[in-house]
Amino acid sequence: MRPPVEVSVFLLSLLGPGVLFTMNNIPALQEHLPILGMGMFVLGSVLLLLTLTVQHAKKVDPLFYVFAELTIGSMVGLTNALEQDKIISGFMDFYLQMGEPHLATAYAVMMSYWEVVHLILLLTVIHRMFAGKSYRSIGLLWAGSTIANQIVVVPGVFIGKYGSNIRPAFWRNVPFFLVPFWAASQLFSRPREMPILTADKITAEQKKSLLSRPADLLLTLLLLGAMALFVFRGFVVLDCPLDACFSYIYQYEPYLKDPVGFPRVMMLVYFFYAVPLVSILLYGLNTPGCSWMLDWTIFFAGAMAQTQWCHIGASLHSRTPFTYRAPADKRWLVIALNVLLAIVPGLLALRCRANPAYFMKPVTKGQTNDDKKKN
Repeated sequence: MRPPVEVSVFLLSLLGPGVLFTMNNIPALQEHLPILGMGMFVLGSVLLLLTLTVQHAKKVDPLFYVFAELTIGSMVGLTNALEQDKIISGFMDFYLQMGEPHLATAYAVMMSYWEVVHLILLLTVIHRMFAGKSYRSIGLLWAGSTIANQIVVVPGVFIGKYGSNIRPAFWRNVPFFLVPFWAASQLFSRPREMPILTADKITAEQKKSLLSRPADLLLTLLLLGAMALFVFRGFVVLDCPLDACFSYIYQYEPYLKDPVGFPRVMMLVYFFYAVPLVSILLYGLNTPGCSWMLDWTIFFAGAMAQTQWCHIGASLHSRTPFTYRAPADKRWLVIALNVLLAIVPGLLALRCRANPAYFMKPVTKGQTNDDKKKN
């Protein structure tokens, strides 16, 4: 009797910490090129084992191999977080010295803890994949989270204080940077499943003005507030000379000036990417028939949850120098503001999924809510 595929994948992901522990105790494997070579060897070996694991399946989605390989990275990330917080030891010392020293920063520690969420999402996707269930929405949630992580961390390493110390092992991030974009494109291009609603219900919902939809009105106001904060904090990290920017960075969020570079890159990502995306989502929230809202709100929710988790945690973590942590008298206000930024996109995604009639195109009368169709 074969174990479920997701169980097999989880067991294979444990090879990550095992390989780290082995390398940490064999000096010959702790040089720059052997570290990079061992990483490539492990990924190749796991790919072979995954092929053997699913050889009984008639057809295997190529995304399976991507998701399964990435579980190893998630497990390695969790190992790093636990070691940096001194819960375990003997796994990461050599890699921090010879591979990626930025993984010891507060931001990287919080990023590594978030890998638990990625691991759960990946295993859930794999389970649903082989159970014949839809996994597109969960996959988009993972894609948003992972892509947001990569576009902050990789540039952050280059422009921060670790940029002058890039080592060969860092380049193992190249496939981890590119593959999530490919996976996201595959997920977006696949048909979505959604309930078929009667034409009368869709028409009635889409005739309502914004004032007749109090939840949408509240979300609109919250998204406008989020956009204003994204723009303001973008000005702050760009060293805007306005007194308000100067006061904010010293009295509320000095973490934005941390020389590690990650908070600066994050605010710029919000400024140049989140602001346009929120503008598009506001359009979709107030324009009937924008079915793409069901996808992009999930993607955005994943991205904001990951980045805000890292930002909040790093600004409070003991590995962040005291001068860059949130001031004690403003701490709860700053935390509440950042938690709200993480929650609002999730609420928007839930609203779109719970009552999608406003975002659907009219369908033929006579169809029932219980039927399913693919757009």
